[in-house]
Formats: sequence, C-alpha cells, structure tokens
Amino acid sequence: MQYLKDHEKKMKLAFKSLDKNNDGVIEASEIVQSLQTLGLTISEQQAELILQSIDTDGTMTIDWNEWRDYFLFNPVTDIEEIIRFWKHSTGIDIGDSLTIPDEFTEEEKKSGQWWRQLLAGGIAGAVSRTSTAPLDRLKVMMQVHGSKSGKMNIYGGFRQMVKEGGIRSLWRGNGTNVLKIAPETAVKFWSYEQYKKLLTVEGQKIGIFDRFISGSLAGATAQTIIYPMEVIKTRLAVGKTGQYYGIFDCAKKILKHEGVGAFYKGYIPNLLGIVPYAGIDLAVYELLKSYWLDNYAKDSVNPGVIVLLGCGIVSSTCGQLASYPLALVKTRMQAQAMIEGTKQMNMVGLFRRIISKEGIPGLYRGITPNFMKVLPAVGISYVVYENMKQTLRVTQK
Repeated sequence: MQYLKDHEKKMKLAFKSLDKNNDGVIEASEIVQSLQTLGLTISEQQAELILQSIDTDGTMTIDWNEWRDYFLFNPVTDIEEIIRFWKHSTGIDIGDSLTIPDEFTEEEKKSGQWWRQLLAGGIAGAVSRTSTAPLDRLKVMMQVHGSKSGKMNIYGGFRQMVKEGGIRSLWRGNGTNVLKIAPETAVKFWSYEQYKKLLTVEGQKIGIFDRFISGSLAGATAQTIIYPMEVIKTRLAVGKTGQYYGIFDCAKKILKHEGVGAFYKGYIPNLLGIVPYAGIDLAVYELLKSYWLDNYAKDSVNPGVIVLLGCGIVSSTCGQLASYPLALVKTRMQAQAMIEGTKQMNMVGLFRRIISKEGIPGLYRGITPNFMKVLPAVGISYVVYENMKQTLRVTQK
C-alpha cells in the first residue's frame, strides 16, 4: 500500500507537469510542448499515437484515471527517463575533441555526480586513446607524408615506424594526447554552462539548436586554450627518433626556432572543423534516436547498450567524414616546418595544392586507420567508463 501511495504521488506530479493548462486532461499539443522543453522534438501525429496507447474511452485526451491505470505498474514515471537513456555519453571517447559536451541535470550538479562522471569519462578516454595510439600515429604519418611517398599503406606505415624507432615509437605523441583530456574537459564543461546561460532564458530547458551552438562555442573555447598541446602532439608523432626528448623539449625547440605563432599553426581549419563535426554528429544521432523511438520503443524507452553505441559510432563517423579534409589540412600546417624543402603555406594554399597534386582522395589520406580505431576506441572507453562509474559510485538516477 505504501508503495502504491508513493507511486501514485509521483504519477500525479508527472500528470500535472504535462497538463499545461490545468484542465484535468492531457492533449496531444501538451505532449509535444513537454517533450520540446526537454530538447526532444516530435510531431502532432507522434503525440497522437502516444495518446491512443493510453486513451481508453476514445476521446483523444487522457484524464487522471486513464493515466494512473496505464502507469500504475510501470516504473517510468518521469518523462526525463527518455532523455537520460538517450543522451550522448561522456564515457565514449573516439580520440576526437570536437564532440558537444554532456548534459547534466540540476540534481547531478548538486550531488557532485557530474564531476564523477567527467572523471570516469577522462580515465576511459586515457585508456582508450593509449590502446589505439598506434593507429592514431599512423593516421598522422599518412596525413603528413602520404603525398610524399604516395604509397604509404597501413602495413607499410607500421613497418616503417617500427623500423625507424622500434615498437615504443608507435606510442609517440600519446602522452600529450592523454594529458590534454583534463584541461580540455574542464574548460569545455565550464564554458558550455556559461554559453547555455547566455543563450537561454532562466528556468527554460535548452533546445537542440541552442545546445549545438553552446557546444560548438564551448569546443572552440577549449580548443583555443589547449591548441598548443595539439601542435606538440603532431610534432612528436611526426618527429624522428632523438629529435625531441619529450613534451617540454619539443615545446622549447618550437619556441626557440619558430616563435609563439608556431603553437597556433592550423588553428583556423581546426576551428572551422568544429561546426560540421558537431552539427552532423548531433543531427545524425537525433535522427537515429527518433527512428528507434518511433519504430522499436515498445515496452521501454531504454534502447540497450548495443543500439546506443551503434548510434554513437554512426553519428561520429559521419561527423568525421564531413570534417576530415579540414583535420588533414590542420595536421599538415602543424607539421609543415618539419618537412624539409616544403614551402610554408596557408589553409587555402594547402587545399589547392592537395587537390591539384592528389585530387579529392588526397584530402582523405589516413582516414582508413582513423575509422579502424573507432570501434575498439568506443568498446574500450565504454567498458572502462562503466567500471569507473562503479568504482566512483556514480548512481544512475
């Protein structure tokens, strides 16, 4: 009886939050409006389908008795349940820094769950990036040297790297890649919260477009601050054995020979890459989410791990495809000074030269090892993230 009383209270609150005009019944327009405030857009037709599944007397509205009878033995009393299952997770790290930050509820912020989730995500990212570092270094080598040899393939690239510096050289540049996770996550999370406040009215839930703009601006802010580490990572990855003795030695040599400006080479294409990556990643994810909810959400709004990871992989792969030419030009610009006899070119000049010498495929050099690392990176980061959440006692509310 106590359970039913508590459960009924929760259901009453959920019913009242949906009944916007307080007339005692829920209509299709109120369902659309409620989901809209949570950042989930559905059509009137979809709302009517939801109504039909609960409405028993054919009035195409839901009164309190219908609502209570339908949800009495159903644990999903909170409409945010859908959002919780479907939010893009911080724990999935594919080595790219352009994704939109995670969304945290007020409760998670107050209870301190947010920093535990970010820490779990950071550790998962470090393990995932370290595990796939050889493929990442190969990608950078193919982006920078691909045009020179014209024949660098995956097997040949690995053989060349091992021959030049031994097995350990496959992880060259990984230290910087892992080190930048903490400052980047912190800056991105903090600036995302600030941009959201600027773009939304107080007390209003953030919509998808505002989330995209806030996330893109937060990504740009984080990239601006940690960008010198990106340049150092590329230089270490492309460098020969003995050329640099670590992160600080590399930074010292760049500063001495090329000046402060060298730490921001390739910054413009990197910044331009944020919008197509984040935009397409978010749009494809929302599309897949809507498709699944429309066609497969029968008994539960929880899609399960495989569907969530699959949607994440597909959306980030589409984002990578769209922004890859800019990423390639960014890497070439970062490494230009290291390649002897190469004229220092700007972004437009490099695009022209790559297209004239190598054609459109030249803009996608190194994309194969990049895609090869997506699956293991997602799998490893997910497993580590889930284990770290248990260790750090992150509760799922």
